[in-house]
Amino acid sequence: MTQSSHEIQAGQHAIQDGLDELDPLQRQMIDFFVDGVKVLGLPRSIGEIYGLLFVSSGPLSLDDLVHLLGISKGSASQGLRTLRSLGAVREAAVNGNGERRTYYEPAVELKRLVGGFIREQIRPHLDSGQSKIRLLAATAREIKDPDRRRFANERVERLDQWLCSGRRVLPILQKLLGQ
Repeated sequence: MTQSSHEIQAGQHAIQDGLDELDPLQRQMIDFFVDGVKVLGLPRSIGEIYGLLFVSSGPLSLDDLVHLLGISKGSASQGLRTLRSLGAVREAAVNGNGERRTYYEPAVELKRLVGGFIREQIRPHLDSGQSKIRLLAATAREIKDPDRRRFANERVERLDQWLCSGRRVLPILQKLLGQ
């Protein structure tokens, strides 16, 4: 999506004029995404950044995000980096504004969002899971009490089944999403 310099200047003008108070829709949208990232175990700032980009009619710069959300530049930068790695945010093509700033816009395609989350968050856990299960199994074998050892072994076996199921389902899910 290419934004004209007029659209960018209008957004900058609103920020510079002190109209940086978030309206009720913006606050609610941000809260919606903050709740979502909490469930996923991601930092609040990621939900704030994505929520503001999602509800904004044009792309925003790092400085815009810092100013409007009241977060640190480091937090905004790290949040954008995470969102980019997830495929949830992309650099926006901005024509004719003569600035050196990078502007960002949200990716709003569900396939892209879910695919990025699978690639960056779920797959690494599945990949490291097998060695963790082997360690758990070794620890369970060392339990002296036979009833407790049997219980621990059953739970470790259940985790192994879950891991195997995840490994079978993940490629199917990624194929469905075109990842």
